Formats: sequence, structure tokens, C-alpha cells
Amino acid sequence: MSCNCTSKLKSGKDVVDHVKSKGKENFSPTVARKITCECGETFTLQIIVMNCPKCEMTYAVTPCGSSDKNNIKAAGIKYA
Repeated sequence: MSCNCTSKLKSGKDVVDHVKSKGKENFSPTVARKITCECGETFTLQIIVMNCPKCEMTYAVTPCGSSDKNNIKAAGIKYA
């Protein structure tokens, strides 16, 4: 992935689709970040496409953008 891909992907679904198209959905992020889901659950994003353990909202970030917490985007409940 190019280092510019994060700025081109506008939604969480775009991020998930892009990462999966590259076969990188199980990669670890540069930094494992604690995030608070829309449902209020706090969990650590350990892989770049991951569901909230409580409500199963899918969160995603590109490998090259994973050092910035602001690049983590919600994609929808159980978005695959």
C-alpha cells in the first residue's frame, strides 16, 4: 500500500474493502490503540480490521496509517 492511501479512503467501509483487497486485514497496527466504540465499550485494536467485542462494530485502519489514532474508522456492524 502506498503511504498516501489513508487520505484517499473516506469511509470505514472503504478502508475495510481496500485492506481486504490487499490481503492485509490480519496485520497488526503499528501501535495497538485503545479505542472506545460507539456503544461505549473500550478495547484494544490488535489487528487492522477488528470488531468490537460487545456490539461487533467493525473498525479498520490501513497499515500505513495505523500510527495515527484518527485514521481508525468505523465501518458498520459486522462489516465484512
